[in-house]
Amino acid sequence: MANSELEQELLFHIKALKIKQPVEEYTFARPRRWRFDFAWVDEMVAAEVEGGIWSGGRHVRGKGFENDCEKYNHATLLGWRVFRFTATHITRGDAVEFIRKALKP
Repeated sequence: MANSELEQELLFHIKALKIKQPVEEYTFARPRRWRFDFAWVDEMVAAEVEGGIWSGGRHVRGKGFENDCEKYNHATLLGWRVFRFTATHITRGDAVEFIRKALKP
């Protein structure tokens, strides 16, 4: 189940547009514990909700940012298409549109 309010909002948009439901908190690189917020495993599409960008959250501080870069680069090497979304992308509807387009056959 989605944890943050932003993740819940993105799921709401996904359901409202009748987009295929993602796997939540999908671990993609065992034995590493890296997870995607949302993953469409068969399509190798992932969505990451980047919270706290204006409040100095973990994702925008030095070590957290470096760790995210390593995670996303590794995912790319494995063939994943990773989409990163801020609160603005989600509330404006941009995030769900990117996902819809990425999942089109």
